[in-house]
Amino acid sequence: MAQTLESLTRQMGSMESIHSVVRTMKTLSVINSAPYEQAGRAIEAYYQTVLDGLHAFLKASGPLDFKAQVVGAWVVVVFGSDHGLCGNYNEILAAHVASGLGSDDGLQPIVLCVGAQMADALADRSIEVEKVFLPPASVDGIGRLANRVTQYLDDVRNRTRASEIAVNLAFTARSDSGGQIARTVALLPLGTGVLNELERKPWRSRSLPGFSMPADTLFPALIRGFVFASLFKASAEAMVTENAARLALMSQAEQSVEDRLEALRSDANALRQSGITTELLDVIIGFEALKNSARRKPGAKENKLDPAPGRDDRKT
Repeated sequence: MAQTLESLTRQMGSMESIHSVVRTMKTLSVINSAPYEQAGRAIEAYYQTVLDGLHAFLKASGPLDFKAQVVGAWVVVVFGSDHGLCGNYNEILAAHVASGLGSDDGLQPIVLCVGAQMADALADRSIEVEKVFLPPASVDGIGRLANRVTQYLDDVRNRTRASEIAVNLAFTARSDSGGQIARTVALLPLGTGVLNELERKPWRSRSLPGFSMPADTLFPALIRGFVFASLFKASAEAMVTENAARLALMSQAEQSVEDRLEALRSDANALRQSGITTELLDVIIGFEALKNSARRKPGAKENKLDPAPGRDDRKT
């Protein structure tokens, strides 16, 4: 259907408004990503401090017997997004979680979810979510979220009366190629992972470590600090990746809007030039018609050659 200049102008106005919104979202993605990335770097120092504390504890108390640990519950914490405009962010992570939810030693997973939209994506995969947490709206909210999840993990341990629980963290992280990749990280138990590595790691100091607190009080406090720092890191990384995904999507949308605007401007210019050409042709045709009409009028030539009234050409 042929478009008029007015309709093209309205479409260009709408596309320019969309272009402004897209550019604003793109700018916000860049601005929002920086604080979360700084928070991730900041918690890394705390994380290393907790590891140093665990290392010192193991060197002072000696090797721990991890064989006595019996896993009584399996918890999966999924970090999703509720902010939108980041493509199929939640759907990709939900598919990754669904592929890794096989039975772990006969235990049914307890799924904790960050984000209501993430919960819907998991429900589409027939995964029941026990608890939904609101995602952080700012950097300050990451610490509160990590505290709430840590407390809920303690409640799960007390409720199931398990001496040990297995905890996996599922989130979207940045890949080495600069894209995004869904990851699952084993957080608990520590017996076959971090603690074994710390036991084998040499103590690089002239002084032997020691502690004054009771071991059964200090060790759980260090584990709680390790869990908090790991949850904080996972949440911060998920937020950085979410903003990166939104930035990439907004960049694509901006390019598409600019291409559409260019096409609309080209069509409008062509239609405007066609209208100008048509008007010029109408003027030329009208002028030619008037000139031909004047030539065909009877007596036009004679009247043109007659002398002016009262003029006498006779010589005196």
